[in-house]
Amino acid sequence: MAMTRSDNMRRIRNKDTAPELTVRRLLRGLGFVGYRLHREDLPGKPDIAFIGRKKAVLIHGCFWHGHDCKEGLRRPKSNQTYWLPKIERNCKRDAEHLSDLARIGWSVLTVWECNLRNPDEIAGKLCAFMQNAYLADKPRVNACR
Repeated sequence: MAMTRSDNMRRIRNKDTAPELTVRRLLRGLGFVGYRLHREDLPGKPDIAFIGRKKAVLIHGCFWHGHDCKEGLRRPKSNQTYWLPKIERNCKRDAEHLSDLARIGWSVLTVWECNLRNPDEIAGKLCAFMQNAYLADKPRVNACR
C-alpha cells in the first residue's frame, strides 16, 4: 500500500529529533546539565531551556525553517503553493519567538541542522553561549576550554 503525503508528514518528528539529541549529548558532555525540554510556558517552546540562567537553545531543521544553506534553499518539487508560504510563516514565527524571548530577558542560540556536521564547532559555540551561565564563585563543572 502506498504511503500518502499525510502519512509521510505524520512520521516527521518535532521532538527528540536526531539533531536535537546530538545537541543534548554535546551539552551533557560539556557538563551543562539541568536543562528543560520544550517548555510550553516560553515563547516558541524552546528545544532546550536553562530556566535559572534564562538561556535557550533552538535546534532548527534547515529546510523547515528556511536557512540560507544548500538544504534550506532547496525548494519543494510538488505543491509549492502550500510549502513555500508555510516555510515563510515558519521563518516569521521564528523571528517573533526570538523577539518575545529577548523581550523577557532570555538569551537564545539557534543551532542549524547543517552545522551539526561539525560537532567540535557546535561544541565551541555552545561553550561560548553558556560560559557566562555560571557565577564566578561557583566551581567550574563544564569541559569548555
